[in-house]
Amino acid sequence: MPYLLLVLTTLFWSGNFVISRGMHAAITPISLTFWRWAVALLILSFFGLRHLLAQKEVALKHKKFIIIQGILGVAGYNNLIYMAMQTTTAINAALVTSSIPVIIVVISWIMYRERLSPRQCIGICLSLAGVLLIISQGNLSTLLELQFNRGDILVFIAAVVWASYSANLKKYPKELHPLAFQTGIVIVGLTVITPMYLAEFYGGKTLAISTDGVLTILYVAIFASVLAFIFWNRAVSILGANIAGPFIHLMPLFSTILAVIFLGEKLTVSHLQAIPIIFSGILLTTVKTRKKRL
Repeated sequence: MPYLLLVLTTLFWSGNFVISRGMHAAITPISLTFWRWAVALLILSFFGLRHLLAQKEVALKHKKFIIIQGILGVAGYNNLIYMAMQTTTAINAALVTSSIPVIIVVISWIMYRERLSPRQCIGICLSLAGVLLIISQGNLSTLLELQFNRGDILVFIAAVVWASYSANLKKYPKELHPLAFQTGIVIVGLTVITPMYLAEFYGGKTLAISTDGVLTILYVAIFASVLAFIFWNRAVSILGANIAGPFIHLMPLFSTILAVIFLGEKLTVSHLQAIPIIFSGILLTTVKTRKKRL
């Protein structure tokens, strides 16, 4: 079950990348981040707020953890990614984002002294190789000729932020209901984002209402925010960040498929070659844990 949750999570987040890339000229990063989480909080208020109120004492006991996770996972990562997509290329963004599993391993080792088995190390390298194959389209010179800009730096910072969020889930309090936690971090994230949105709004950068804009916000709020975060948090709490991390490598694959379907981009031979490589890497990373659970 946690593996299915991870696959769905990366699929939902891949859709988020495709949609934000298609709408970046119509919606500013701060507006998209604000409305994404404002609508998500509205949805969570129907079934998550009651859990938070019922576990008020538990939430207050772990308020430091909830505040840190809200700043990292809600306000930090998403805003940085949307800002980065304004000035970086899709190839560079995918390349830097694919470093998240490696960063998770490093942070998990620094913070909790978690280690990977040789099989898991090979799995991470193999799935990363599949990602690089997609990005380079089978041509190594494409990678060698990449030039990094301000957007790429923002993507890397976002990757570190998300890796920190994921590694920190090791400290997730077992007695805290997932919906109470999700509602709590969204409230924290919105508290951080709102002043930035208001400054932008009163500065004249208003969100133009359109069908595409509304559908974009509904997607990122329901699928990329509420469902994806609940799925990711649950899966990481069960498997650990080091096992869950390599599933991030599915995102370039899913993004490519969605781009072919919705943006009219072409599927190449390198994409087809990369699919079994990525899945083989993920299998190598997870198979040992599965055996232990039998």
